[in-house]
Amino acid sequence: MAIVKPFCAVRPSAEAASQVAALPYDVYNRKEACEAVKGNPLSFLNIDRAETQFGEDVDMYADCVYEKAKELLEKRMADGTFIRDEIPCYYIYQQTMNGRSQTGLVACSSIDDYLNHVVKKHENTREEKEQDRIRHVDTTDAHTGPIFLAYRAKEELNRIIHRITTGHPLYDFVSEDNVEHRVWKIAAPGPIKEIEEAFLDVEATYIADGHHRAASAVKVGLMRREENPGYTGEEAFNYFLSVLFPDEQLMIMPYNRVVADLNGMSSEEFLEKISRCFVVKEEGMIPYSPDKKGKFGMYLNRKWYSLEAKEELGTDDPVDELDVSILQNALLGPILGIGDPRTDKRIDFIGGIRGLKELERRTEEDMAVGFALYPTSIQELLDVADANRLMPPKSTWFEPKLRSGLFIHLLKE
Repeated sequence: MAIVKPFCAVRPSAEAASQVAALPYDVYNRKEACEAVKGNPLSFLNIDRAETQFGEDVDMYADCVYEKAKELLEKRMADGTFIRDEIPCYYIYQQTMNGRSQTGLVACSSIDDYLNHVVKKHENTREEKEQDRIRHVDTTDAHTGPIFLAYRAKEELNRIIHRITTGHPLYDFVSEDNVEHRVWKIAAPGPIKEIEEAFLDVEATYIADGHHRAASAVKVGLMRREENPGYTGEEAFNYFLSVLFPDEQLMIMPYNRVVADLNGMSSEEFLEKISRCFVVKEEGMIPYSPDKKGKFGMYLNRKWYSLEAKEELGTDDPVDELDVSILQNALLGPILGIGDPRTDKRIDFIGGIRGLKELERRTEEDMAVGFALYPTSIQELLDVADANRLMPPKSTWFEPKLRSGLFIHLLKE
């Protein structure tokens, strides 16, 4: 069973919520982050990416950056921008984008569930990326960005959450990217007990987005345990901030690829080689978006092609059958020489939210060929995690993104 606990959230006042809410820290590079905070001192990105408060001559991983994050968080708590609920609560967080809504439970998940694989992952993490968030969490004494978790939908939980969302929301605003954000607070003992009991039937939760944030939160929790050998397991550092969504509500967008060159081949040689594993059809100038699993769009020399994997590429393996794996194993690796997409500088990735026009632009400006993928399904993600396997890098792009700053979990009571 999954342990999910109510908590005393630090959160923005209703008046400040829309200004505070910010996209996750890792969707920005340093230049973009500095631009994003201009003119909005309340944006949580000022805290999440505190290097924005310094000139470029200051290392973004310098000690003073993390101390500044702590200083800004404490300042916003002192000046009333943030308030803290006095009793442990659950919260409902609903996002609506292009007419589609996803409604999740904001709660604290157990680091022991993570360690025991009740919270399941599908990606590896990189140590250097973890270290940044470990230092941020440890210095601020807070989890400032929620982990996006999924669970297999339960009718009882759907019913409870739907009932709560008929009430008046705590927050209701539309962000600059035209996503509506609504939040409800659950403070009454009755509904809290209902939710706790309903989650006893949830066997596992799955990290949809936020693998590095989760790993960092867990490592800080383990550090705190070492520092407090008499810990009981109930301390705040034993839990991490999460938003849990039923799988049936989630949408994954494709994560497309562009490659810098054709590995020494002419276009004709390249097309001939890929035709051995794919049925290749020229589609013309109109962007081609694959309409089913096993099909790919390819942009080459300002023309679109459709590629369909031949039957011999089929497999029952939950990882190898992913479209991202088929493309990597049959084309990017053996033909274009992309051995490790995590480290190869010749490949880049384009999130589905940017669309095929961005793939065209990159291919025309600084790359040689682009590939449009059919999105990985949420069921494929669950199957890979259940098999205790890992997906290739950049397999999923979730939209809409959870906002940081709406809920903060303090590690010290």
